Amino acid sequence: MERRFESRLDEMLGQAHVSADLLRGVLPRLETFVQPFVEHLPAPEHRRHAAEYVTGLMSKLERKTGEGIAYLLDQQRQGIQKFLGEVPWDHQPMLRTLAAQVGRELGEPDGVIVFDPSGFPKKGTKSVGVAKQWCGRLGKVERCQVGIYMGYVTRKEHAIVDVRLYLPKDWAKDRARRKEAGVPKSITFQTRHQLALEMLAGCGKSLPHTWIAGDDEMGRPSGFRLELRALGERYLLAVPSNTTVRDIEAPLPAYCGRGPRRKSPFVRVDGWCAALPEDAWTRIEVRDGEKGPLVIEALKCRVQARTERKGTGPEELLFVTRERQADNSFKLDYYLSNADPDVPLEELARVAKAAHRIEECFERGKGEAGLGDYQVRNWIAWHHHQTLSLMAAWFLNQEMRRGKKLDSGANSTAASATHWWVDRGPAQHERAFVTLSPQHTLAKAQ
Repeated sequence: MERRFESRLDEMLGQAHVSADLLRGVLPRLETFVQPFVEHLPAPEHRRHAAEYVTGLMSKLERKTGEGIAYLLDQQRQGIQKFLGEVPWDHQPMLRTLAAQVGRELGEPDGVIVFDPSGFPKKGTKSVGVAKQWCGRLGKVERCQVGIYMGYVTRKEHAIVDVRLYLPKDWAKDRARRKEAGVPKSITFQTRHQLALEMLAGCGKSLPHTWIAGDDEMGRPSGFRLELRALGERYLLAVPSNTTVRDIEAPLPAYCGRGPRRKSPFVRVDGWCAALPEDAWTRIEVRDGEKGPLVIEALKCRVQARTERKGTGPEELLFVTRERQADNSFKLDYYLSNADPDVPLEELARVAKAAHRIEECFERGKGEAGLGDYQVRNWIAWHHHQTLSLMAAWFLNQEMRRGKKLDSGANSTAASATHWWVDRGPAQHERAFVTLSPQHTLAKAQ
């Protein structure tokens, strides 16, 4: 690095609100970090653009688009935009490298793989996959794109390792729209659950795990649970409150003396829980929260659930948690699992809470790594942006864990060290940004 840039970097570190030790050596670490990913790219300029784009995603840009990143780095926008949306480089090797790294660094035998859809609101109709569908980000049906994400959670940390764009049926069968958006001919309609199973087949062996988890959108179809069972996977999947089950631990109705014995009736899980006595619930401590230990109440019971075709599914374990809210009411969550009935409540609660950690991954990805900041329309640009954003989020994850090790006794948030910028005055709002380039230069953006 040139002397004049070293001097400016020292000045920036002196003005920063975090310890300089957290930032020292970040450029070599970033350069080392990107190498295993970009080695899959065929041309030197592609590898350079990938490193630049990842760096821009970690900047303090308000909108981390290809155009914005190019201007931040004082470059012509066409180079990065073409790399993102026109050059047909394969993103899958990068995602496999990401999963392998996450598995090595965070892996634990009882890790949890989490599947979760996430929506990106879109006003137009041209962006690939955009349609009126459920958007969890808005909490309603709205025009959006939906990505299906595969996360990995252990006691060490959590990260998103893979993603697939959900292509609705109307898109999948519309040749004109597919051609305009660059959807490959090999892509056919797949349900969100089929996309999850595809990711599991591709990356599951890289992630040591005992559990598969997901929200009630993932857990609702009995077919998905049966597929996981057939694969030998142990799942704990949330299900909606209107899921109907038969309590197979309840006393059987009295036998009338004729015909087959009657079985317990099917009831909604929320109605079943409402009829339980208070002593059916067990208080357990899940983990330390920000304001002290997090305590929930939970119960479990062997049940059979109705299938979509009104059939009767195999025996499953119904697990229910409830947490008291500020207004003294209870929030209840319902789960079905193929785990052995004697699995401890504490273990089921751990997995249920681990599934919620995927939301923290989305907050990090969208807040710090530009996961939702893209302005692209076609198939390859969407997947390229998502892949590079997940890479950026993983690097920030590594830096955060490194910061915690260096400053474990401090109260400052290590994650605040992941944006390498300083304001040099409220009037000017001039931000200095450390970027990776072949010369390790410092680029400045107004």
